[in-house]
Amino acid sequence: MNQDILLIDEKDLTLGHVRHFLRERPSVRLADSMRARIEDGHRVIRSIVDENRVVYGVTTGFGKFSDVRIPRDKTRELQKRLVLSHAAGVGDPMPDDVVRLILLLKIKNLSYGHSGVRPELVDFLIKLLNHDILPVIPEKGSVGASGDLAPLAHMSLPVLGEGQVRVNGQTLPAARALEQAGIQPPELEEKEGLALLNGTQAIQAYALYALLCAENLLACADIVGAVSLEGLLGTLTAFDERIHAIRGHKGQQTVAAHVRRILKESPIVASHKESDHRVQDAYCLRCMPQVHGAVRDGFDHVRDVFEREMNGVTDNPLVFPDNGDVLSGGNFHGEPVALAADYLGILMAELASISERRIEHMMDPHMNEMAGFLTNEGGLNSGFMIAHVTAAALVSENKVLAHPASVDSIPTSANKEDHVSMGTHAARKALTIVRNAEYVLAIELLCAMQALDFRKPIAPAHATGCLYKRVRQDIPYWDKDRLMHTDIEKAVALIRKGIVRETVEQCLESPLI
Repeated sequence: MNQDILLIDEKDLTLGHVRHFLRERPSVRLADSMRARIEDGHRVIRSIVDENRVVYGVTTGFGKFSDVRIPRDKTRELQKRLVLSHAAGVGDPMPDDVVRLILLLKIKNLSYGHSGVRPELVDFLIKLLNHDILPVIPEKGSVGASGDLAPLAHMSLPVLGEGQVRVNGQTLPAARALEQAGIQPPELEEKEGLALLNGTQAIQAYALYALLCAENLLACADIVGAVSLEGLLGTLTAFDERIHAIRGHKGQQTVAAHVRRILKESPIVASHKESDHRVQDAYCLRCMPQVHGAVRDGFDHVRDVFEREMNGVTDNPLVFPDNGDVLSGGNFHGEPVALAADYLGILMAELASISERRIEHMMDPHMNEMAGFLTNEGGLNSGFMIAHVTAAALVSENKVLAHPASVDSIPTSANKEDHVSMGTHAARKALTIVRNAEYVLAIELLCAMQALDFRKPIAPAHATGCLYKRVRQDIPYWDKDRLMHTDIEKAVALIRKGIVRETVEQCLESPLI
C-alpha cells in the first residue's frame, strides 16, 4: 500500500490497511481492473432494463413490494424514492471516522462488479472521501438486515444532492458542499439506489473501529497489569513458561511471556523473592495470562470475521457478469458480524473487569501493605478512592452492555424480513465497551504508578521504570488531593495515543505481540 494512495484492487483489505487509512488519510483510488469489473456488472443491469425483464429491485418494488412491477419509465425514479424513504435514521450523528470507514467499505463492496452499478457512482463516493465530505448519518435505525438500510440511505443522500454533510468539522447542506468542491452528483440509474443501501457497511465500520481501539488495549492491559503486579509485590512464579506450555493456549503463553519480559530483573520483584509473605497471589494477578490470553485468542477470531466481511460482497440481488445471472440471496444479513461484535464486547468487558480487581487490591491497605487508597494523610486526602468507584461504575455498565444484541430479533417489512441480526447495535455498544475499558485501564495505570512511588527507594524493572518516567512527565505524584478528572484524562490519552505501548516497547527494544 502506497503511503499516499490506498488502491482499491483485487487484494483484500486488512486491519492494517484500515488503521493506515484512518491515521494517514491517503487518497483512495480505484484500480483499472476493478473499473472493468464494475462496467461488466453494469452491462448486465442495462440488458435487463432494455429487455424489460423482471428482476428484484430493478424492475420491482422492495421488500414486501417485491411482487409489484414497476413501469419502465419509473425505474430510475424508484431508486431515488428508495433512498429518500429509507433515510429514516434517528439519534446522534455517527463519528466522522466511522463514516469514513462506511464510505471506504461501500467502495470496496461495489468494486467487485457484483452490484450492477456504474463506475461513475463509485467515483462519486471516492470523491466524497478524498474531499473529506462526510454524510451526516444518524447512529440509530438499523436492525442489521436487509443490511444497514437507514444508515446507508443517509450515506447515499449526497448522491441526490440531499441531506447534510460534515466538512472540516462543520455541518452544511450536501448540495452546497458539493458545489464548493466542484463535484457533480450523478443521477441514480436502475439498481444503484438498492446497491448503495444493501450491505453491512455500518456494522462493519463500527466494529472495525472498535476492533482497532481494542487491539491497542491488548498490549496495554499486559503492560499495566505487570506494573500493578510489581507494585503489589506479586510473584512471577505463576508466569513460568512451563505452566502455560502444558495448557497450550497461544494467547495465554503470549501474555505470560510479556509479563516476564516487562518485569525482567525487577529489583522490586527480587526484593521479596525469598519471603513467604504470599504463597499465591489473588486471581487478578496470578491468572492474568489465562484471562488476558483468552481475550487475545477471542480477538484473533473476531479480527478474522471482520476482515472476511469487509472483503466480501453484501449486496442483493447479486450480478454475475460471466453468464448474466442476477441472483437474490441474503448476503446482507449481518449475523456473522453481529455475533463477532457481541463477542468483542464481552472480551473487552472482561479485560476491564480484571483490571478493576487489581485497582481494588491497590486501594486496600490490608492487601497491599501501603497507605489506604494510595495516599498519605488519609482522611484529609481521599486519594484514589473515587477513581476506583469510577472504574467500578464503568465495569458495571459494561456488564449490561455485554448482553448480546444478536440474540434479539424483531420481524419487519410485513414479516418478509422476519429474522434480523441487530448487528449495528452490537457494534455500536462494542465501541462503548472498549471506550469504557480504556478508562478503567487508565485508572489502573494511575494507581500502578502511585504504587511504584510507594515502593521507593527500591527501583522497578527497566521497562516499568521507563514507563514510570514517561507517565510522570504528564502526571505528577499524587502528594495531596487535586482534580482527579484531569489525571484520568491525561492517562487515557497516553493509552489511546499508543504512548504506553511505545514507551515499553522502546525500552524492551522489541515489539509486544
